Amino acid sequence: AEMEEQTDVEAVAGQGLRGDRYFSEIETGTFVEWEPDEERHDGYDLTLIEQEAVAAIEREAGIELAPGEHRRNIETRDVALNHLVGQRFRVGDAICRGDRLCEPCNHLQRITQDGVLQALTHRGGLRADIIESGTIRPGDEIEPLE
Repeated sequence: AEMEEQTDVEAVAGQGLRGDRYFSEIETGTFVEWEPDEERHDGYDLTLIEQEAVAAIEREAGIELAPGEHRRNIETRDVALNHLVGQRFRVGDAICRGDRLCEPCNHLQRITQDGVLQALTHRGGLRADIIESGTIRPGDEIEPLE
């Protein structure tokens, strides 16, 4: 499904973003690998990508991604996401923990263009878990807590 920009979204601890394809028990995303009775895997609650990385791949590799085409939930500015792996941070009213890098995948390359996989390697964003629920809005700052 196409990504849709939101004016605000409810981030629910241990479940994800309300309405997202990976939210709670309605997982219908490309990478669902667990059974409904199985505990939810880490790093599926929230994905983030730096606007600077999106601009860099356009500049360096000539790959232009339309808004949302990168398939991440949140685009950030002026925050080094790779440094948040293993760290707690606040975004809007929600408290999150960086789980791992959100490396690009073959699916992303299939739906965009050749070269995006290599261009986004190690700068494809961050996978995070929501550990305290809250509302997230466009323009909310990301504040490291540790």
